[in-house]
Amino acid sequence: MQGDPLYVKVNKLTSTKTQLPFSYYSLPYCQPECIVDNAENLGEILRGDRIENSPYEFKMREPQMCNIVCRKVLDKKTAKAFKEKIDDKYRVNMILDNLPLVVPVRRFNQENGVVYQHGFHVGLKGRYAGSKEEKQFINNHLTFTVKYHKDPHADSARIVGFEVKPFSVKHEYKGEWNEKTRLTTCDLQAKRAVTSSESPQEVEETREIIFTYDVEFQESDVKWAYRWDTYLLMADDQIHWFSIVNSLMIVLFLSEMLAMIMLRTLYRDISKYNQLEMQEEAQEETGWKFVHGDVFRAPANSDMLCVCRNRGSVFWYDSCYHDLCSPRLPITLK
Repeated sequence: MQGDPLYVKVNKLTSTKTQLPFSYYSLPYCQPECIVDNAENLGEILRGDRIENSPYEFKMREPQMCNIVCRKVLDKKTAKAFKEKIDDKYRVNMILDNLPLVVPVRRFNQENGVVYQHGFHVGLKGRYAGSKEEKQFINNHLTFTVKYHKDPHADSARIVGFEVKPFSVKHEYKGEWNEKTRLTTCDLQAKRAVTSSESPQEVEETREIIFTYDVEFQESDVKWAYRWDTYLLMADDQIHWFSIVNSLMIVLFLSEMLAMIMLRTLYRDISKYNQLEMQEEAQEETGWKFVHGDVFRAPANSDMLCVCRNRGSVFWYDSCYHDLCSPRLPITLK
């Protein structure tokens, strides 16, 4: 419904350069009065997500312009933290109504001319005109675009898209800073909005940074059931070489460990079996097993023992299938 509160959640900071995620509040961004961790499902836990609340709040289908979130004065530690994340190309991820934040990028070689990227950069590196030294500039102004699909049978609407355009703006104001300070670079009453980064905000020690945002609402023909189809047009031209090499090294390392364990196990088992066979052979030649071996050992020229010889009226019979140690019994013929 129109006027319903919408709460933006923040997620981890990610980079395709380092592959190491960080919490959103590991950087000195504006914080709410109380940071609350949101319940995560199994997929979010496996991805290493860290979903928390944020100070970005607005109402459904009510546009806002130049909302001031907070003001920060950087010290040496915070300035260094921002610079490191900008150099490593970290992106800020946010969520609204379970939809991740995307940045639309226009490309003329695509079919529809627009592709999307997950999250926006913490900042960018650049040079001032006439200077060769590179500086880090932070994206401190966000223009959110919330797309919704209106129900034709009711006055309700559902969110089907969450986009943002980040800008780096060095905000200016008159007088001393207080809660009622009006910015001259972004003013609702003067209808002056941020549309470019002509005067970017540099990240340096003792520099003042003012974080602001705008909210726009656009009606969309995309139905709520098909709102995830937009994310099929995600663009990521960078090859994750670090991730590929890391995965290959892990596979090789685990394969080598498995092979070593199998070889050690097989070698130990084979050695144990060989020792048992040697012990059995040695035991057959000692004690009562020595006699046992002789009893069942066939004598030399055993075929000759199966011959029947006639000595008078008594036949001596040696059976080749009887036990050789059994006594020879005389058989008298009548």
